Amino acid sequence: MAGPTTAQRGAGQQEDTPDRPPRPGPVGRRMSRRRLLTVIVAAVLLLGSGALWALYGSSWLRTEKVRITGVDVLAPDEVEAAAAVPMGAPLISVDTDAIAARLRQKLPRIDSVDVVRSWPHDIGLKVTERKPVLLVKKGAKFVEVDAKGVRFATVDKAPGRVPLLEVTSGQSASLRRFGSDRLVREAVRVAGDLPAGVARDTQVVRVTSYDSVSLELTGGRRVTWGSGEAGAAKAKVLTALMKAAPKAGHFDVSAPTAPAVSGS
Repeated sequence: MAGPTTAQRGAGQQEDTPDRPPRPGPVGRRMSRRRLLTVIVAAVLLLGSGALWALYGSSWLRTEKVRITGVDVLAPDEVEAAAAVPMGAPLISVDTDAIAARLRQKLPRIDSVDVVRSWPHDIGLKVTERKPVLLVKKGAKFVEVDAKGVRFATVDKAPGRVPLLEVTSGQSASLRRFGSDRLVREAVRVAGDLPAGVARDTQVVRVTSYDSVSLELTGGRRVTWGSGEAGAAKAKVLTALMKAAPKAGHFDVSAPTAPAVSGS
C-alpha cells in the first residue's frame, strides 16, 4: 500500500503546529502607547501634587530656627530681630531678598549678608560687618567710616588702632570743588595705601585739601602724603625712608620721586 503523499504529510504537520497569537496591528500599538503615557502622566501629577503639599501644606518643612554667623560687634539677637524671619512659614516661601534688604536698612553696620535656606527647617544669615578705617569725632562720640567712605555707626568709645580723621579745609576751593564726602574718600584711600607698620602707628589723618593729606604718627612723627595718587609708590618710598632714618621726625613723600626727610 502506498504511503502518504508529500502534500498529505505537509497538511498533517500544519494541523499539528500550535496556534500563535496574532500580532497587534498599528491601531493596537497606538492604544498601548496611549495607556502607558496616561499612566506616566498620572504618576507625575501625583508626585508633583505630593511635593507641592510637602513644601507648602505640610508641617514638615516649616521655618523653625535662624542661624547667624559672621557677627563681631553686632549681637545675634539684634540681627535676628532686624531680619524678622517669618517663623512657622513654609521654608520655600521665605523671601530671602527681603530679609537681606531689611538687615542692610536697619543695621548700617552690615556691609553684606547672604540669606540661605537650610533644609528642612532653618534660615542661615551669613553677615559681613563693615570695619572702621577712620573715625570722625562728633562731640564726645565717634563716627566710624569704612573703606568705602561710608559713615555707618556712631560709638561712645573709639575702637583701638583706628586713626582719627580731621578735615580742616574750611571754605577752601578744594572743598567747594570736591565736597566734604570726596575729601573723606580721599583720606580713606590714603589710609588704605599705608604700609602695615605705618597704619598701626597712625593716630590722625588730616585733610587740608584734595592734594594735601598728612599723617600724625606716634612719637610725634609726621608724614606729608599729598594727594591719594600713586599711593603704592608712596608707601614703598615711606617704608624705605623710615628704615634709612628711623629717628627722623618728618617724612615727605608727596612727590615720591623726590622724597625728603627732616628732624632727625
